[in-house]
Amino acid sequence: MAESRFYEVRIAAPAFEDIADIWAWSLDRFGRAAALRYEALIDQAIGDLGDDPQRSGAKLRPDLLPGLWIYHLSSSRSHVPDYQTVKSPRHFVMFRHLEPGVIEIVRILHDSSDLARHLPDD
Repeated sequence: MAESRFYEVRIAAPAFEDIADIWAWSLDRFGRAAALRYEALIDQAIGDLGDDPQRSGAKLRPDLLPGLWIYHLSSSRSHVPDYQTVKSPRHFVMFRHLEPGVIEIVRILHDSSDLARHLPDD
């Protein structure tokens, strides 16, 4: 991930757990190369949100939780090198603004998940 971001990006513990689970599942189902491509896409999406959390593809979801945004990984597909392309990404990044200049990644969930079941407690 590039170092100069407009926003500080913090990753909550549940999001780290989500990344580990996605990695393990991808590795088991599709192999190391595919898991690395998916990891690169997640990293790119997080970096893209650090550049501009209100970028195209980011959607405010107050119906789920006030101040909660979602961003589908597919919105960052064009930003990874061709050799790291993921054909059909299936995850959302859930994030919120903590304070001016700071966003927090709260979860990374499969797009078939019931998002309301996985909201942060606070």
